[in-house]
Amino acid sequence: MNPDFLKYQAQTSPYPLGMEVSHALGSYIYDTDNKKYLDFVAGVSACSLGHQNKRVNDAIKSQLDKYSHVMVYGEYSQSPTVQYCKLLVENLPPTLNKVYLVNSGTEACEGALKLVRRVTGRSQLISCHNAYHGNTMGSMSVMGFEERKQAFRPLIPDVDFITFNNEDDIQKITTKTAGIILESIQGGAGFIQPQNDFLAKVKKRCEAVGALMIIDEIQPGFGRTGKLFGFENYNVVPDVVIIGKGMAGGMPVGGFIANEKHLDLLTHDPKLGHITTFGGHPVIAAACLATLQEVLENDYAAQSLAKEKIFRSLLVHPLIEEVRGKGLMLAAMTTDAETTNQIILRCQDRGLILFWLLFEGKAIRITPPLTISEDEIKEGCAILLEVMDEVQKGNSFVN
Repeated sequence: MNPDFLKYQAQTSPYPLGMEVSHALGSYIYDTDNKKYLDFVAGVSACSLGHQNKRVNDAIKSQLDKYSHVMVYGEYSQSPTVQYCKLLVENLPPTLNKVYLVNSGTEACEGALKLVRRVTGRSQLISCHNAYHGNTMGSMSVMGFEERKQAFRPLIPDVDFITFNNEDDIQKITTKTAGIILESIQGGAGFIQPQNDFLAKVKKRCEAVGALMIIDEIQPGFGRTGKLFGFENYNVVPDVVIIGKGMAGGMPVGGFIANEKHLDLLTHDPKLGHITTFGGHPVIAAACLATLQEVLENDYAAQSLAKEKIFRSLLVHPLIEEVRGKGLMLAAMTTDAETTNQIILRCQDRGLILFWLLFEGKAIRITPPLTISEDEIKEGCAILLEVMDEVQKGNSFVN
C-alpha cells in the first residue's frame, strides 16, 4: 500500500483496502503491478456502464472542448444540461416533470428534505430504521442507524422513524408530517425489497394527510433493478425522486426530481431556496446524457433481470443462506459477518472485487456494471464459490 495514501489522504475507516489503481477498462480494474480484478461492485453502483465507456468518455471530451463551468446553477442555459433534464423527464411519470441537478446523492437528499418542508409548511420528517440517504447533516438526520449518528448530535429536529414493510407504522404519517423518505430497495439494511404494496400504501396515506413521499433511487436507479427506476417495480409514483450514483457513468452528480409547481417554490419566498455552484455542470451533464442514452438504447434495465437469473443459478453454496435484491442489485447473505469478511478479502486477493453493505454485516455486495457479460458473471462466481469452499473447510485466513 502506498504510504502517502495513508499519510496525506483522509480515510473513512481504519482498514482501507488500499489497492493502488493503474487503469480500468470494461468490467476490470488493474493495479500498478498490472494484476486485473473483475469488478462486481462498480464503484458501489456508480459505474453503471463499466469503466472507460467510449460513449461517455467521448461526450466528456467533446464538451470539454466547448466549455466547462461558466456560471452557478440555474442562470445560463447550457445545452447538455437542458438535453439531459428533458430526456430524463420524458422517461418518467408525467407528474415528475422538473429536475434540479446537484453534485452528489447526499446533496440531492438535502434538497428534497428542504423541498417537502417548503411545499407543506410542516416540519416533521419520517424515515425508516436502517435507512441510509447520505452523510451530511440533514441526510444523517434521516439515517436510521444510531451508531453512525450519535457522535454528531444534535442533528436536525422533528425526525421520526418507522420500520420498513411494517404496515401498522404507516399510521405515524399524520397531518404534521411534511414528508417521508424511503429507499425503493433498502440498501445499507441488506437490499430489502418492499412487500405487500408497502410503498403504494405509504403513498396513499401521504395523500390522505397532505404529506409528500420522497423515494431515494440513488442505488436502485438507472436500470439496475429491471426498470429505469426501482419505484416502477412497486406500483407507486412518488412526489420527489432522489438520484445519484449510476446516473453519470462514474462521474460525481446527484439530483432531485419533482413536479414543476413544487420545484418552482424554491425560486421565491425566499429566493435561492436551494443553490449550488457546480450543480448541472456541463461536462458532468454530458456524461449523464450519454449514460442515460446508452442505458435506454441498449435496454440495460431488462438485461439486468436476465443477468440476475444467471447470478441466482450460480450462487448456490452452503455458506449462502439467501440472495436478496433485484436485477443487478444483489446481496449474497452468508451465515455470519466474519464469514462475509473473510470471503470479500480473499476474493480481492484472487482478483474479484466484492464489498460490504453499511449496516448488514452478513451481506456480500454484488452490484456489477450493467454491461457485465455472461462469461464475466460465470468467471466471478467461480472465484467466489471456490473461496467459499476454502472458508467452509476452515483454511487459515491471511489478510
